[in-house]
Amino acid sequence: MRLRRLLLTACLAALPALAIAPAAQAQGTIRIGMTAADIPLTNGQPDQGFEGNRFTGIPLFDSLTMWDLSSAERPSVVIPGLATEWRSDPNDRTRWIFTLRRGVRFHDGSPFNADAVVWNVRKVLDREAPHFDPRQVGVTASRMPTLRRAEKIDDDTVALITSEPDSLLPINLTNLFMASPAQWQRFRDANPNAEAAWNAFAREPSGTGPFRLTRFVPRERVEYARFDGYWGDKARAERIVLLPIPEANARTAALLSNQVDWIEAPAPDAIPQLRQRGMVITSNAQPHVWPWQPCFTETSPLRDVRVRRALNLAIDREGLRTLLGGLMAAPVGTVPNGHPWWGNPSFNIRHDKAEARRLLAEAGYGPSRPLNLRVQISASGSGQMQPLPMNEFVQQELKEVGVNVEFDVIEWNTLFSNWRNGCQHASARGAHAINVSFAAMDPFFAMVRFWDSKMAPPVSNNWGHFNDPRFDEMIRTARNSFDPAERDAALARLHAAGVDEALFIWIAHDVAPRAMSPRIRGYVQPQSWFVDLRLPYLQ
Repeated sequence: MRLRRLLLTACLAALPALAIAPAAQAQGTIRIGMTAADIPLTNGQPDQGFEGNRFTGIPLFDSLTMWDLSSAERPSVVIPGLATEWRSDPNDRTRWIFTLRRGVRFHDGSPFNADAVVWNVRKVLDREAPHFDPRQVGVTASRMPTLRRAEKIDDDTVALITSEPDSLLPINLTNLFMASPAQWQRFRDANPNAEAAWNAFAREPSGTGPFRLTRFVPRERVEYARFDGYWGDKARAERIVLLPIPEANARTAALLSNQVDWIEAPAPDAIPQLRQRGMVITSNAQPHVWPWQPCFTETSPLRDVRVRRALNLAIDREGLRTLLGGLMAAPVGTVPNGHPWWGNPSFNIRHDKAEARRLLAEAGYGPSRPLNLRVQISASGSGQMQPLPMNEFVQQELKEVGVNVEFDVIEWNTLFSNWRNGCQHASARGAHAINVSFAAMDPFFAMVRFWDSKMAPPVSNNWGHFNDPRFDEMIRTARNSFDPAERDAALARLHAAGVDEALFIWIAHDVAPRAMSPRIRGYVQPQSWFVDLRLPYLQ
């Protein structure tokens, strides 16, 4: 505790480097300290995990379908965005028809229409397209792996074609952001190749979102101004400034010294001090999982379900909650008991070190043959909460049952890229598990991409190469269930089976803690990974 207070003091002393430029001090400017170490990509498809979607995707660009982020009291659901309605063709379940919102224009003044949708699908799926951008593929295609192409029906209607029936597609499309073809073409006409054109576009992006980018300094800051031509409700803040501050104590110090107005994931030890200084601490239940994802290859000790169950039982999650100042929820699976996808699994995730030791002994591990694990983790990042102290806590918990854990600590965006490479790839460096948090509001994100054998790298995030025909069949059933109740029932069976097989080491659910100045008004902490930056303003 004393060491962390000293770190906080040191961070306060070093803060002049974060000083905000005079232009950003205008009335109505909200300055936000992100957990990311760099500005997420602004070319239309952000990197830096879902913090990228939160801060450069949703504010600058829009998607055909969007998340309702307007309420703190109810779960966030998918609502119309740039599409006003959609339906699956009952005669061909691989064909979806989307009716587009009329009268929408990009920041550069060009119209949003079916041609723009086709262009944006081709930018990430069609390698022959002149504007294809490989950098945008990994952060997009892996999130909607069944999408194959788009076809224009008329200016206001588009068909999206999938490789197989997929009832989850409208949810997945919240991750496909619409960039202006006209703006890109303007830069392409002045640049020698597509990559250079995208680089120029990223400095002056054009979407249809509620904010437009006005200043971009790599690794330092990005500034937005309200887009008064926005098709929906206009933003209340005049300007937004985003600053990458990956270290929790530095973020906290920046808020305490009035260098920023809002920080993501404040240092838990500093919560009392922040409250004493009048700062507002917000949190809410959200669909979020902070796990270790196992490797299931032949040589991995985590291939044994007894070992995976033992690790789940060895962790004192209430102790971890205390470490985090109460700002977490203890998981009993990917979704909580009572959720439509819960399914009532038979394996009860709890703190039971005696049973953990018994299972490890049954699997052949004990004092004469300890279990040695290597886990890839990050020091910060989107949704990673407080990764170093949390992982160190889990390391100590596992040591008490005879498990030795070694960490391979790497930069967040690199870890996120490694996540798509898989545990057999050289980038895993022998890791038996990887610590990447994820959102669980979309069933594809929550379960399918991890437990479907077809989602093994490089397709999506089945990092551990899990392969079980039973799970493939349950996933196929869920994808083919276009009735919501039938789909929920199929997903409940899938979730229960996943918990019974202990396919993750479920460690924590984030509750999205943020700390902000009391001058911020109108902010809503939704039950979501994301926030609606149109709502807050500075008083």
